[in-house]
This record gives sequence, structure tokens and C-alpha cells, in this order.
Amino acid sequence: METNSRTLEITILSAEDLRIDNKSIKNNAFVVVWTDTYNYKTTKIDAEGGSFPSWNDKLVMPMPMHTRFVTLQVKCKASNGGDKAVGIARIPVTDFIGGYYPENRLHFLSYRLRDSKGVKNGIVNVSVRVKEPLQPCSSQAAASGLGIAVDGRKDSGVVIGIPVWNGYPSGPLFR
Repeated sequence: METNSRTLEITILSAEDLRIDNKSIKNNAFVVVWTDTYNYKTTKIDAEGGSFPSWNDKLVMPMPMHTRFVTLQVKCKASNGGDKAVGIARIPVTDFIGGYYPENRLHFLSYRLRDSKGVKNGIVNVSVRVKEPLQPCSSQAAASGLGIAVDGRKDSGVVIGIPVWNGYPSGPLFR
């Protein structure tokens, strides 16, 4: 059974030196995270942190297999009730998936934010973990074919067995 997405666990930790129109922001910053057009989540609002907000907000969301970037947009609530964009960062998924990185590894990353004109506008700090989709393993299929229940699950389980030798073992450990 193949799946078209993985699970992204992204914790928006904090941001540094946020500005709007070259002035430090006062309060009410939050972050919107997108894995694609339809999958997005929002952190809670930090009402006290000003230009150095802290959220420590863990967002769990689907991340389609075709996703190349995770987008973070820092915003703040304006006095008129609307939102003002502070800055945006596009995180390449290759920063935390593939290559030499083991699956399910927790990564702590920091990214430069850019405002709508492309000017540097603060830093956002995050931790990221991707949960790979579970795939059935051949040992489970073999065990279920023998009528051995594997925790009653239909995903990849672990089958523990004892090696069986034909006759007596030999070698320096068994003499």
C-alpha cells in the first residue's frame, strides 16, 4: 500500500529582530506554515515578545511526497484587525530529508526571513521531524503467512526470532 504523504512535525520555536517598515514590531506575532497550497497551519499569537517572539508551538501536518519547500510566513496582527506580513522563509525539504539524514531525526534549523521587497528581516528558529509512511515488511508478510500474529497491526511490525542450526553450532565460542 503506497501513500502520497508523510507527516511533518514542525515546532516553531522563536524569531529574532522582526521589523515592519524598518521599525521593531510591538506584539502579536504569529507564523503560518504551508507544505502545499491546501495544507497549512498557524501558531498561536505571541502577545508579549515584540521583535523577539517565542512560540514553542508544535504543528503536525501532512506533507505530500512531491513537496520541495516548506514555507514559513511570520505575520503580526495590526491595530485595524488585519494581518501585516513581516517576513517569509522557504525551507528546502532537502535540508531535513534524504541524503545522509536518518528517518525521523529531529533537526534544529534557523532561517533568514525576507520581507516583500526581498530585504533581510529577522530570523526564525524551528525544529523539524518527518515521519516516513509505514511500509509492510517481508518478515511480517512471512509471519502472517505462517499464521503468526504480529501485534494485530497491518503496518510494519518487528518479528523477533531465534536462529536455528542444522546440528550443533561450531566455532571457537561453542568448543
